Amino acid sequence: MQKLLLAFAFLALVAGLGVAGEVTLVKFDKDKKEVTVKEGDATKTYQISEKTKFTTNDEDGKPKEIKYEVVLKGLTSVKAAGRMKFEIVGTKDGAITEAKMPGRRR
Repeated sequence: MQKLLLAFAFLALVAGLGVAGEVTLVKFDKDKKEVTVKEGDATKTYQISEKTKFTTNDEDGKPKEIKYEVVLKGLTSVKAAGRMKFEIVGTKDGAITEAKMPGRRR
């Protein structure tokens, strides 16, 4: 029984890793609200909106939701293209439904 539970937990972990993927920002088009990212060797374009859920970790390591306007500042930054990394947690029909952004360094 214990082996069966352990196998199920491992399967759930592997499936969860397949959904979330770290990407690097290539470019962001503010007018079209399109974000182009590099995922491994592939380049993909996704739509984002005010409905997209963005989270980050606070100082204690706990997840907290951040506003679209705050994320917009980071995506439109001159230094972000090619350097900013974030995690896409969920997508649907070519749009990002949830993303985990990096924490702000102090």
